[in-house]
Amino acid sequence: MVATSQPLASEAGLAILKKGGNALDAAIGTALTLGVVEPMSTGIGGDAFLLYYRAADQRIYGVNGSGRCPKRLTLDALRQRGIEGVPSKGWGSVTVPGAIDAFAEVLERHGRLSFADVVEPALMYARDGFPVSEVIADQWQHDAPLLSQHPASAQAYLIDGKAPRAGDIHRQPHLAETLRILADEGRDAFYRGDIAKHIVAFSQADGGFFDLEDFAAHTTEWVEPIGTDYRGHTVLELPPNGQGITALMTLNVLEGFDLAAHAYGSAPYYHLLIEATKQAFADRNRYIADPAFASVPVAGLLSKAYAATRRQEIDPTRAGDFSPGTPAALGDTVYVSCVDAERNVVSLIHSLFQGFGSGIVAGDTGICLQNRGAGFVADPSHPNALQPGKRPFHTIIPAMILRDGKPWLCYGVMGGHMQAQGHVQVALNSIDFGMNVQEALEAPRCRIMGGREVALEHAVPQVVRDELGFMGHELWPRGAQNVSYGGGQAILIDHERGVLQGGSDYRKDGCALGY
Repeated sequence: MVATSQPLASEAGLAILKKGGNALDAAIGTALTLGVVEPMSTGIGGDAFLLYYRAADQRIYGVNGSGRCPKRLTLDALRQRGIEGVPSKGWGSVTVPGAIDAFAEVLERHGRLSFADVVEPALMYARDGFPVSEVIADQWQHDAPLLSQHPASAQAYLIDGKAPRAGDIHRQPHLAETLRILADEGRDAFYRGDIAKHIVAFSQADGGFFDLEDFAAHTTEWVEPIGTDYRGHTVLELPPNGQGITALMTLNVLEGFDLAAHAYGSAPYYHLLIEATKQAFADRNRYIADPAFASVPVAGLLSKAYAATRRQEIDPTRAGDFSPGTPAALGDTVYVSCVDAERNVVSLIHSLFQGFGSGIVAGDTGICLQNRGAGFVADPSHPNALQPGKRPFHTIIPAMILRDGKPWLCYGVMGGHMQAQGHVQVALNSIDFGMNVQEALEAPRCRIMGGREVALEHAVPQVVRDELGFMGHELWPRGAQNVSYGGGQAILIDHERGVLQGGSDYRKDGCALGY
């Protein structure tokens, strides 16, 4: 079974499974296809993270496929160009793309098929074109002004200066040629060969910061997942530099409340969820960084004792303001969920960050470069300060929940800073309230916006909004268009019955497909 945000990509993954590929082969082929058919969200110019459960040894592997800051990109270099702070677009936001190396690495170790096999659907859609769906047509239109600022980007993604409309067939011939080179030559072409040389040459001619050493030095990291016990389930995320720990901290605090005693979607329920999330975000923004450059107190942040301390700070009747705690000092985006017949399970997330990333397509490579550098901060004393060779704070996070030691729910919620919040809410819906997969994904969401500001989806009743307002929460206007509540997919695995249940969020175009 494959669940993701575009039907064409789900079909591609399912075809790979039918061809004899395992869950990893299917997940990577699906992700590569998404980079073509949902280009504002992801692509080979971005990063990727994944959790992989291998049934043969019942072990869970973690992969951090995030790229690093170019060695010539510094705060001083930005200031010399008149740029104060860390830009969210343009060359000052571009880090080395890590996805291709991550995909090649996991395929070599655990895949059954070659990179050439799994990239075939993506190459086909780039070469022959695909029909633009209504949801991504709207997103494309929103990002058209950014693309129009760069000639190569406009050539790749605009038609006569305008975004494609729903139903238009969009082709990407330059990207197709790049994918063909990757199919023939493998990842070395991207990091040491002709593709790297083209990206670097374009960067240097266009005012960027890349050199060949930035690409040649890139490596993928295999990491141990982190997790917490929540009501008899083990919830797994990847460790920093990603924000997955934020979801785990939130769940640790909420575990001390009897959420099921409140009606689902009631004001008391949302209040506790909002307050615990605000606490976790305060800690996230203070502590999470690249552990190769900063000491991140993961064990302290995840301790049940620390959660108990934070829980005591929550007033059950009033909205509060939270500063980072003091834990013990111990040492736009797409999501893919895949499960194969042997019950190998993959939770993968892949992204350019914001819409069309940096907005820069690297010349005739067709590769849109991510803007992950926007995740850095400009304060040189902060652990997440922009620094050459460092990986930025990352919003993209895959998740998995175990029951009795085996994968039970493989899921993710794309949407930038909404992702950790979405992970928590889907977990609560599934565990505390017993919702099925589709219900858990479709249930109304809330999103903290900073301070006491909160956004609630349109489906939340006015009486609940009013009660939360009386508690001191500052609610965004109903149906505010600039709020994203994320979009998720999930597969639930019933090992006893041999049944897979897939779901896909109505907020995106996707679907779950199985056979």
